[in-house]
Amino acid sequence: MTQPLLDRAPRPYDADAMYDAFVEWADDRGFGLYPAQDEAVIEIVSGANVILSTPTGTGKSLVAVAAHATCVARGGRSYYTAPIKALVSEKFFQLVEIFGAANVGMVTGDSSVNSDAPIICCTAEILANLALRHGADAEVDQVVMDEFHFYGDPDRGWAWQVPLITLPRVQFVLMSATLGDVDAIADDLSRRTGRPTAQVTGVERPVPLHYSYAKTPVQETVEELLETRQAPVYIVHFSQAAAMERAQALSSIRVVTREQRDEIAEAIGGFRFTTAFGKTLSRLVRAGIGVHHAGMLPRYRRLVETLAQRGLLRVICGTDTLGVGINVPIRSVLITALSKFDGQRMRQLSAREFHQIAGRAGRAGYDTAGTVIVLAPDHEIENETAVRKAGDDPKKLKKVVRKKAPAGFVTWSEVSFDRLIVAVPEALTPHLKLTAAMLINVIARGGDVVGDIRALVFDNHESRARRFELARRALEILRTLRDAEVVVIAPAADTEAHPLGVELHLTVDLQPNFALNQPLSPFALAAIELLDPDAAPGTGIATGHYALDVVSVIESTLDDPRPILSQQQYKARGEAVAAMKQDGVEYEQRMEALEEVTWPKPLDELLHQAFETFASSQPWVRDFALSPKSVVRDMFERSMSFGEYVSYYQLARSEGLVLRYLSDAFRAVRQTVPDDAKDEELLDVIEWLGELVRQVDSSLVDEWAELIDPSAHLPEDEQAVVPPAPPSVVTNRRAFTVLVRNELFRRVQLAALERDEELAELDPEVDWPGALDRYYDEHDEIGTGPAARSPRLVAIDESDASSGIWRVEQTIDDPAGDHDWRIRAEVDLEASAEEGVAVVKVTGVVRL
Repeated sequence: MTQPLLDRAPRPYDADAMYDAFVEWADDRGFGLYPAQDEAVIEIVSGANVILSTPTGTGKSLVAVAAHATCVARGGRSYYTAPIKALVSEKFFQLVEIFGAANVGMVTGDSSVNSDAPIICCTAEILANLALRHGADAEVDQVVMDEFHFYGDPDRGWAWQVPLITLPRVQFVLMSATLGDVDAIADDLSRRTGRPTAQVTGVERPVPLHYSYAKTPVQETVEELLETRQAPVYIVHFSQAAAMERAQALSSIRVVTREQRDEIAEAIGGFRFTTAFGKTLSRLVRAGIGVHHAGMLPRYRRLVETLAQRGLLRVICGTDTLGVGINVPIRSVLITALSKFDGQRMRQLSAREFHQIAGRAGRAGYDTAGTVIVLAPDHEIENETAVRKAGDDPKKLKKVVRKKAPAGFVTWSEVSFDRLIVAVPEALTPHLKLTAAMLINVIARGGDVVGDIRALVFDNHESRARRFELARRALEILRTLRDAEVVVIAPAADTEAHPLGVELHLTVDLQPNFALNQPLSPFALAAIELLDPDAAPGTGIATGHYALDVVSVIESTLDDPRPILSQQQYKARGEAVAAMKQDGVEYEQRMEALEEVTWPKPLDELLHQAFETFASSQPWVRDFALSPKSVVRDMFERSMSFGEYVSYYQLARSEGLVLRYLSDAFRAVRQTVPDDAKDEELLDVIEWLGELVRQVDSSLVDEWAELIDPSAHLPEDEQAVVPPAPPSVVTNRRAFTVLVRNELFRRVQLAALERDEELAELDPEVDWPGALDRYYDEHDEIGTGPAARSPRLVAIDESDASSGIWRVEQTIDDPAGDHDWRIRAEVDLEASAEEGVAVVKVTGVVRL
């Protein structure tokens, strides 16, 4: 067994001995250092800052390990930062395997594990807020920034700049495959830290790339790559829909042999493809074709990655997001376009974007070369095909009508492709911004606050004009904080401590993790106090369903899942149009009225009033948008399963985003709501939500459990292709009971709307039309409000549980309050365990 790296570290610390110890450890693990790695490690152990800008596949992760080991060996504390939580989590487990669980912690904003460890993995924003709060006194000795090109991101780049300008005693290791000219950053870093800054750049790839421009259709190009043994092929698209369409189109060609199909089938085994997208993915991966994009369920995405790592997939259709930190071995990259929509306009790819994508080609240790192919635009391919068909016949060639690029199309050519190949990534543009939360963190630091704010505003990487813009913004924020009596601005008594003669201090105490976790959690706690758990339905200031009102408060503080909200709005507008047409509303009036129709926003007015009140004393919350919405609540009130909800709103391409939102909501409700504010119904909802997430994709819940106990995480080479199935849904009795109640209440809702066909589809053996006729002979309506949903109206008989059956009864809430109509049903426990949902069969609708 290889001796652990930290056990080899010299005590006391010696740079030469540390270098030798790391090189020996790497050799023992089969990692001979490339020259660039060797140069970077020498600089790190000697105490220099390092900017490592080398191509993908040159082992930047190994350099990061050397940096962490060096810092810990010196008795210091090292931070690893990355732009996305998934990459932070992946790196956390990798470092745990190398350094041991006791030495590695993680903070991502919604998870905090072993936060006192000597090595911390976190998102860039976490470190930035820590740097603002503590400045030079922060307990940070080294920072390894991965994917440092995010420094140039207009929205998030501030989080990469702030640590560089506020942590003067830190050793920095900045890493990316696509940095461009960083001389100014390097010089500034040396000035601030007093350390030399080494740039390790311009390194030859260990696996060289061959570039070509294809004027043949995608299918033809892919078939040629397969025939010439240049697979695995990653086909890059710039939308999830295009990636999926391409994968389905390629399923008509032979990608793998019969033997390879059998190998894939054996590796997949009993993997649960439970959703509509999953059924399609199952067919594709069995044909050797993978799909990979951010909208997939994590377990589907991991399945594709694992099958690819095992060499079982020959073609993967995905989006350009594969370029960020995902370890999928690819030999050839086929780029379908050199233009993309960036959220505002169509434009050609930047040199940085092109090299990020192209750099995925060529597998170190597997390939002697990688292949990068760019497809010509469709009109150019069609012209080339027409010319080929004409052959050498002059008459036919003369008749060829050459197509032009469609109007408004942002085109590209072989010339622009050649230019991108040799282009150096664009210089990184700084994007520092100021918010109230940032300044509050600086003020909370104490000391010479005015001087610290002045340094933040004027001593940064921005242009002169931008610095004066930031100064004006800082003054606006400080006036707002002063007027809200959050900050006191007064003449300084001690001019030595406050050279500018002005002293600032806070009038409020900040929580220790201010602005590090869910920033609106303090508001959520205040808003929950406004709700009355004992209020009867129809009374009080909310809707009368306390548990769901608490959920709505929490949902209003979460990031918006835009695809879900867009589909909710689309559905709501469709229903509104249909209703207005039925009422004879004129077209112009309908269009005007539709502008007011949006996604559901429970407690909208109450929450915004409460937000304004809270912000009057805590103005920093205005940096963060309150956004009332209903996803968890909507799913619960509609009594839908995950698959039904995705189908209802046509979210198959975004089901991963749906589940991630539900997972975030589960953690937020569970962690944010105080225990004394959780009544029995809210505990039911929390258990239901956690079990729903677990049954759809247990990896999200399991990942959280593994973060808390990293020793339970298996090394990558020991992980099975197919993750184990989640625990039986039946074993979580509380959550399963909610699922059963929801299935029964779905029948109540459909009965209230008199949707006989949908009821007959659910329960074909029950005479729903006859039963409802008899009910409506006695009553005008069926209640569906909070009182009708009460658990007290559901009876569960578990006496036959040993036979695999629960007998259940739902009391219908009639307007007279007689409660003499019941829906009787049986719950099939075995089928429920197999399908991960409550399988309920209605046996009758009866009047007592």
